[in-house]
This record gives sequence, structure tokens and C-alpha cells, in this order.
Amino acid sequence: MKDTITSLLDQALATLKQQGIVPDDVHPTFKVEATRDKAHGDYASNLAMLLAKPSRRKPRELAEALIEALPTSAAVEKVEIAGPGFINFFAATDAVAQIVPTVLDAGDSFGRSLAGAGEKVQVEFVSANPTGPLHVGHGRGAAIGDCLCRLLEATGFEVTREFYYNDAGAQITNLALSVQARIKGLTPEDDAWPEDGYRGDYIRDIAESYLAGDTVDADDQHVTAAADPEDREAIRRFAVAYLRREQDLDLKAFGVEFDVYFLESSLYRDGKVEETVQRLVDRGHAYEEDGALWLRTTDFGDDKDRVMRKRDGDYTYFVPDVAYHLDKWQRGFARVVDEQGADHHSTVTRVRAGLQALEVGIPEGWPDYVLHQMVLVTRSGVEVKLSKRAGSYVTLRDLIDEVGRDATRYFLAARRADSQLTFDIDLARSRSNDNPVYYIQYAHARVCSVMRKADVDGRPFDLELARQHLALLEEEQEKALMNRLARFPEVVAHAAASREPQQIAQYLQELAADFHTCYNAVKVMVDDDALRNARLALGLATRQVIRNGLDLLGVGAPEEM
Repeated sequence: MKDTITSLLDQALATLKQQGIVPDDVHPTFKVEATRDKAHGDYASNLAMLLAKPSRRKPRELAEALIEALPTSAAVEKVEIAGPGFINFFAATDAVAQIVPTVLDAGDSFGRSLAGAGEKVQVEFVSANPTGPLHVGHGRGAAIGDCLCRLLEATGFEVTREFYYNDAGAQITNLALSVQARIKGLTPEDDAWPEDGYRGDYIRDIAESYLAGDTVDADDQHVTAAADPEDREAIRRFAVAYLRREQDLDLKAFGVEFDVYFLESSLYRDGKVEETVQRLVDRGHAYEEDGALWLRTTDFGDDKDRVMRKRDGDYTYFVPDVAYHLDKWQRGFARVVDEQGADHHSTVTRVRAGLQALEVGIPEGWPDYVLHQMVLVTRSGVEVKLSKRAGSYVTLRDLIDEVGRDATRYFLAARRADSQLTFDIDLARSRSNDNPVYYIQYAHARVCSVMRKADVDGRPFDLELARQHLALLEEEQEKALMNRLARFPEVVAHAAASREPQQIAQYLQELAADFHTCYNAVKVMVDDDALRNARLALGLATRQVIRNGLDLLGVGAPEEM
């Protein structure tokens, strides 16, 4: 319907240009949007407002001229002017109702498009250090990242999901020292415990597994414990593999899987960090000062130059990030999205600066970033801070065990990534309309229940009869529901383009509200066969869109609740 109205306005605008009312060189980017108040019609446009200044006419005068020039269309029942010059369109019931067979015919593909035209895109997300269980912040990154992948796939992109393991550096050293201390019988309460050691119970679990001589499978690695308490390198390899396996199991329980697991250590092993630094030196963007090697990131928008190699010879943490992203570029990913925590904000500028300084054709502003804010977990209004296993934070597994995968995924993806999130465990577990997951899933289950009742009553759904009588769906609540269904493809496209999966969550809440309102106001199982089947068809279309939307969030669509 939106496309129909846009086309009608384009034709009316062309007529006004021919009449000399609007200059030929005016090409406004106008909007046609669903109205909030149905008393103002189903859709409204700001075209007349945009034409006022270049045409040197009042918006209302232009609105009147546009309405006069609109081609006749059976899709539009009437058109009105509101306020200073907005044009409101009231859709004809027949036209609105055509969304029902459109949805039913498209099925699972409704809302999908080929906008991406098969273009390759890599999405890196979670990318947690393998130093402990995944915390709730990692969970938010997993939910948002996976939803982004689903949205990009739904809009025609060829998506590669990638996890980057920071398995090198000081934190990994501290992990090895912590496990080694446990192997030797020390506890975090002992004076000899490493100063920056990890204290969670999981460290004890790793130590016990190491002493038992276990073998750990992590991705393509098979690491067997050496059972030598003095072999710190063997302990490090085993601990990293152990925690990689644990994280992978948590992610699979969360419904998240990856195509590629990339190890930071491989960048050093394969010489890619050294090659990247040498290229920066060769391009003249590096200099020595105070015994350190610096990169002139100020030449590329940073507020100050950054150290690449410290006096002790170690590289700073952003250098392997530059090498890693160069590797992404060389693998053919012209489009990359990094979903990370907000604590990575300071690295965005310097990584992009380093990539520009390489002078290999990487465009400015590459890669794209989506940064998520922290998560506060509460129970009974009080913050939950600790996990028995992790010892210092709430783990992703804790939330999954508490409220289930569906509620965890929905709640972690349902707000803008750049806004802080309070995860209310009590709300997520509740079976009430206040819980958005329950509210949406119940709408899906409710349709399933109605369809079962129709079969039991001996009045099974007749699709062909429904198609012939969709014009009977003329109640205000039915029309509002159909207009909401029609918006789904637009919402999917916009959510994918803006990297905002919470738009899908918000849409589903609004769709569920429209459905429940319609269900409570309009009786479905009426005696009239034509009307009953038309209403059943509307219910089926609603069920289909809810299922399609929940799938984009990685949330299930139960048939019974």
C-alpha cells in the first residue's frame, strides 16, 4: 500500500511540474508513513511541505493541487489534508486486505528481499577473551550480532559469522598462572596467589581436568593435558582450549554458531603482525621516540599518535587488531560489521587510522561498528552481581538457566545497542502480558489454538473461500492489524540497513498488541462461512509474520502455551 501511495504521489508531482506549479529541477525525498492515529487515515505524506519553499507556495495550497492531480486508484478510499499541509490517505478495505494472501503465499519468505544482491558481509561478534565463562555482556553481543546476521541474510547478503579469540597477551598469561596455582594446591585466599589471577571456581575445574590428563576438543584443536604442573605453556594451551570449548557450548545453548573461529595467536605465528607493522613503517607513517615505535594516527583523525611497539618490544593491543582487519580485507570482505562492547569505543578510531595508513585501498570509515552498552541484571528490584561459578559476574549460562533461551535472547536484543539495559529476571520469567516475549508468543499460540478449535468444531479453514471474501474484513481493528502486517518488509529492510535489530522486537510488540485488540473486539468463529474464513485467514497471516519476526530474533514460536 505504501508503494502504491508513493507511486500516486510521484505521478501527481509530475503533473504539477507540467503545469508549472513546481519547478522541473525539484526532486524531493518525501515520506509516506503509517499514521499513529487512524482518525487521520492509514498513511500520511509530507510531500507538500517539502515543495513549499522551492515552489514559493503555501504547503496547504500545494497539498490541494497534489490531491487534485492524484490519479484515480481503487486502493484509496479518500484523501484529506491535515494541519499545515500533510496529506492523509485512507486505504480502501479491498486494497488493505490484499496483504493477507500476500503473506500466506509468501510464507516464511515474507519480509525478505534481495537488496543485498548476494554481496559478501562478515560480522564479527562476541569475540571474548578465553579467560572465563561468557558474561551477560557477551550475551548481549551474541544476541545483537546473531540478529544482525539474520537480518542481513533476510535482505539478501551472504553472511559469514566470525569469532575472534584474543588468545595472546597479558590476560592469557594471568589465566595460565591462575590455573598453575590451582594445580599446585593454592587458592585465591593464599598470599602466593597471582596478583592479577582469576578467582572463579572455573579455574579449579580447569586445574582438575588438567591433572586428570583430559583431552579437550575446541573447534579444530585437540589438546591433551600434559599433567605437568611446571609446564606453563602446556597449561596455557590446555586452559585456553578448555574455555574455548565452554564458551562454544554456552553459545550453542544460546542458538549461536559461527562459520569462522580466528585466533589472535595465529597473527603472530604467521608473521602477519610483523608484516603489518613493517608496511606502516615503509609507508612513512611510523616513527621512533623514547625507545618506542609510534604510528601517526593523527594524520587520520585521531586526537594523538599511538604507540605500536613499547620499549620492552611488546606490541600494544590495537596493532594485532589492525593486522586482523587487514586479513579480513584480503579475504575479500569489502563489507565488515564489528559488534563489540562500548569499552572498544576508543579503539575504533585508531584501528581505522591504522588501516588507512596501510594504503591498500581500504575505504575511509571501514569497518562498520555496532557497540553495545552494559547490562544490569536485577531480581526483585536488586542488582544481581555474582555467579557462583564465575565468582565476579553474571554469566550468560546463568541467564539461560534462569529464564530460558527465548527470553534471554529477546531481552538482550530488544533495546538499542547504545542504550544501557536492565535485565529484569522476574519480568523475563513471568507469564503475563507485561512480559513482551510471552505477549508476542501468546499471540502466535492463540492463532494456533483457534485453528485447532475450527478443526474440532468441524469447520476447517477454507483458503479459497477466504480469498473470495477478504473485503468483509472491514472492522477498524481488522484494518489496523492488516496495515501493521503490510509494514513488516519495510521494518526488516530498515532494521538491517540501520543495524538495529531492536526495531524487529518493537514491531512484534506492536503487532501482538494489534492482534490481541482485534481478537478481543471481533469474534472469529461466527456462523457465516465467508466471514469466518476471512478472519481465520487474517489470523494465519498474523501468525506467519510473528513467526518470521521471531525467527529474525532467534526466538521460538510455540503453538501452545
